[in-house]
Amino acid sequence: MSLPPDDIAPFAARRQRLMERMRADGGGIAILATAPEAVRNRDAEYPYRHDSDFFYLTGFTEPGAWLVLIAGASDRAVLFCRPRHVEHEMWEGRRFGPEAAAAYFGFDDAHPIDALDELIPALMLDHPTLYAPLAGDKRTDGRLHRWLAAAREASRGGHAPPARQQDIRPLLAGMRLIKDATEIAAMRRAAKISAGAHVRAMRVARAGMREYEIEAELLYEFRRHGAQSVAYNSIVAAGANACVLHYPAGEATLRDGDLVLVDAGCEVDSYASDITRTFPVNGRYSGPQRALYDLTVAAQEAAAHATAPGRGFNDGHEAALRVLAQGMLDLKLLKGSLDGVLESGDYSRFYMHRTGHWLGLDVHDVGDYRQTGPAQGAERPWRKLETGMMLTIEPGIYVRPADDVPEAYWNIGIRTEDDALVTDEGCELITRGVPVQASEIEALMRE
Repeated sequence: MSLPPDDIAPFAARRQRLMERMRADGGGIAILATAPEAVRNRDAEYPYRHDSDFFYLTGFTEPGAWLVLIAGASDRAVLFCRPRHVEHEMWEGRRFGPEAAAAYFGFDDAHPIDALDELIPALMLDHPTLYAPLAGDKRTDGRLHRWLAAAREASRGGHAPPARQQDIRPLLAGMRLIKDATEIAAMRRAAKISAGAHVRAMRVARAGMREYEIEAELLYEFRRHGAQSVAYNSIVAAGANACVLHYPAGEATLRDGDLVLVDAGCEVDSYASDITRTFPVNGRYSGPQRALYDLTVAAQEAAAHATAPGRGFNDGHEAALRVLAQGMLDLKLLKGSLDGVLESGDYSRFYMHRTGHWLGLDVHDVGDYRQTGPAQGAERPWRKLETGMMLTIEPGIYVRPADDVPEAYWNIGIRTEDDALVTDEGCELITRGVPVQASEIEALMRE
């Protein structure tokens, strides 16, 4: 049995907020399953990770569980989970069981999962709308289809099955965009642990090491400080490998004079962190490396200044882009004018991704990047940032060899990424426990 959250009150509050939204739309029943266990090979399974939406509403981390929320004249939260089983618990660990789960996590009722097919069709009756992750996966879709069919059969007794179906994921995505105090605390802890791991990587790195050795140092630091998992597979890219955006840590050797790009973050209490730093293997940036590195840091600073309540999500990207494009012109990577380069998109040759993404229970977290509602012109406006949102700020520059590119910059890939909490005054970069300025990184590596 996974350790339960210390405080289950935030989960009950989120369930209540969701049911209030359902009730405001006429009421209904919401049905949500956690993630299934996945077989890695033969009888070995992947480490289990619960569904993020399910955890957000329950705090319950066991597999094989379903949540039912009923919003109507009286709200109800019902859990279906695995029953206690002496033999299974001997092999797999202790389970809560329905009775203990209901008491601990604050559900109005709980049942064993074997009762799903018997109880769900009846629970559906006389609720106008079914909220569920529609077209999510075949397993869930198939069961919802059977339960609806059974509810329609039962309606002959004078009860009505749900007449409308609505995807629950957009509702939850909107809620998850604004982090509460419990979520922010978990993300601060993840940020602190991940920052420490990046510091460790800088301190131990030396020529002759392999990329996977740096990855091992990161993983060690994550786990020894209590992180339950990585938030994503770590990127450790030495030399030219840094020009491959999603390069996994491999067997390449760190060479004297090269840079190494490390993009890694841990997960604490199901919440992700996401940090990238690029540092010199020998502890000192060369002139061309320093020029591109300082440019990337300047772009990140411009994006951070543009990240504040009321600003559009894309404002940070546009601010970073202007700095990067001007730098590319100054360093002779591009020719022309700033406006011309921005309009033509020529910069995308060296900077081909956006400057950030939402962060939370998923490293690329849920939530629309544009405002909901009808488009104004060709596209919907970018979503306005609000206090409590969490996003990354991660500009980069990646220079591959080409005849029209100065050779001094060939095979240099740089990215600088921090996690930004939107505050009333602007934003706070919560991952600055690891240095970002080139001089600070060089000083740390000299220690």
